[in-house]
Amino acid sequence: MTATPTRNATLALRRADFRSVPEMLGYAARGDTGVTFYSVRGEILSTLAWRDVETRAQAVARRLIGAGFQRGERILVTADTWPGFFDLFFGAQHAGLLPVPVSVPAGIGGKDAYVEQLRRQLSASGAVAAIAIDELRDFLLEAARDLPAVRLAGGMDVIEALPDAAVELRPLGPDELCYIQFSSGSTRHPHGVQITQAALMANLAGITGPAGLDVVAGDRAVSWLPLYHDMGLIGFLMAPLSCQLSIDYLTPRDFARRPAQWLNIISQNRGSIAYSPSFGYDLAVRRGARQAPDDLDLSSWRHAGIGGDMIRPDVLQRFAETFAGAGFDRGAFIPSYGMAEVCLAITFSPHGTGVRTDTVDRTALAQEQRAVPAGDAADEQRARRFVLCGRVLPGHRLEVRGADGAVLADRAVGRIFVQGPSIMPGYFGAPEASAEVLSADGWLDTGDLGYTLAGEIVVTGRAKDLIIVNGRNVWPQDIEWAIEARRVVKGGDSAAFSVDTGEGERVVVAVLARVSGDTAREALARDVAGVVRESVAVDCDVVLVPPSMGLPTTSSGKLSRSRAKANYLAGLYAPKTAAA
Repeated sequence: MTATPTRNATLALRRADFRSVPEMLGYAARGDTGVTFYSVRGEILSTLAWRDVETRAQAVARRLIGAGFQRGERILVTADTWPGFFDLFFGAQHAGLLPVPVSVPAGIGGKDAYVEQLRRQLSASGAVAAIAIDELRDFLLEAARDLPAVRLAGGMDVIEALPDAAVELRPLGPDELCYIQFSSGSTRHPHGVQITQAALMANLAGITGPAGLDVVAGDRAVSWLPLYHDMGLIGFLMAPLSCQLSIDYLTPRDFARRPAQWLNIISQNRGSIAYSPSFGYDLAVRRGARQAPDDLDLSSWRHAGIGGDMIRPDVLQRFAETFAGAGFDRGAFIPSYGMAEVCLAITFSPHGTGVRTDTVDRTALAQEQRAVPAGDAADEQRARRFVLCGRVLPGHRLEVRGADGAVLADRAVGRIFVQGPSIMPGYFGAPEASAEVLSADGWLDTGDLGYTLAGEIVVTGRAKDLIIVNGRNVWPQDIEWAIEARRVVKGGDSAAFSVDTGEGERVVVAVLARVSGDTAREALARDVAGVVRESVAVDCDVVLVPPSMGLPTTSSGKLSRSRAKANYLAGLYAPKTAAA
């Protein structure tokens, strides 16, 4: 078995100039490219040309139509990286149904929490059908048990058991919705982002065009990103499809087990476009460097995108240094910024410039909400580095506003607002939540904080995560990264937040305690408190969390500080170790 070809023999490249997903799949199906699924050992599990994807999807569509599902109804799908997801997602598109891709469990255990998450997502989306991979079939059936609206649930076998009806297809059109995307943080109170065909096409045009990735014939995408997340689904399914590219897939689980396989696939297939959050590049250095073969060649990788979480320049620098000998060009890095409420992308950094940073004075940032250039960029106690994430996509607008709604000048920190054709019309079935973030004139409150610099955006963090102590702003990432930098804990093993004590805000740091014995645990708490005091000049309480419990994450794997805080307030992290 061989991977799908990189180039189409005769089909001309069209770069995201379609009106709907069925239309762009139909055009790609006339060529030779497609998708290839890889195992953790780098073996090809299966391949699908785009023509196969269309044929299989249309067969599923006829079954769904024949079963009596009505246009516009929703079908929930566990979005694992497997051919069945393609059958169901594109099958729903051709049947006039709205797919609702949802996450698979992040790790072993947690069945009850995952079933409850599925139940909330089924209810919030009003899904009438729900299909899971075989391993999650029983979880899904349990979640759907008390929901009478769900008329069909199970694994792919329930779809295959439906009759292949002789009916006309009814593909979704350019003026309709495309699918419902649950934002990464929406698990307890899920908000389903309504993705319209028109908004998606506008965003794809920006992503693949000159201001984005500037896709050309011969590009090849390689991805381990989950298909239930906007960066995986749009960035590494919809965007390559809209340009008729081939895609090589590794599952997120297999990437975590063997990150070098991601790099191996890029090397072997001459991949040119691949993205990851910062933690993926970090994992590739810490584990992948030892696993990588001597003949690894990353010289074909022309766009190494970063997004999905706060961008860490130190991590990217280590990656570039580690793999420079394998031909990786640090100029290939493309920091970007986006979110599901804008389909995916809002800004891209210029090509060939790599990671550019702005180093600012910590005191002015914390006390005055101004990004004043640092006097000594090398003084980590007084200076803070942020990554420039580029300019807003053509046809869109971006503003940073103060508390009074006024647009702020460069280097003044405020809330980021965006407007343009990629913006969602609202959350599905949630008009009040929609009104909280969308204004009547189409501006979206992203909930992020940042500042502008010569036409580019610099993101400083999430507004809801910001810690305010004695009128001073403290970014939780500063605390977590400082602890990690001192090697007190591993990356991702701490979460910083604040609680109201009645006398003011108190900083709390929850830390995974990978040590045993009272003496070692007390030393860990002391070390964490000392690093926090030294690095950001605040006192904190340290709570030690058993590794078996873990720290909460969103469906896309990002740390959820709000849920960590809720767990702390609920007493789940007791007993507490105070470190004044």
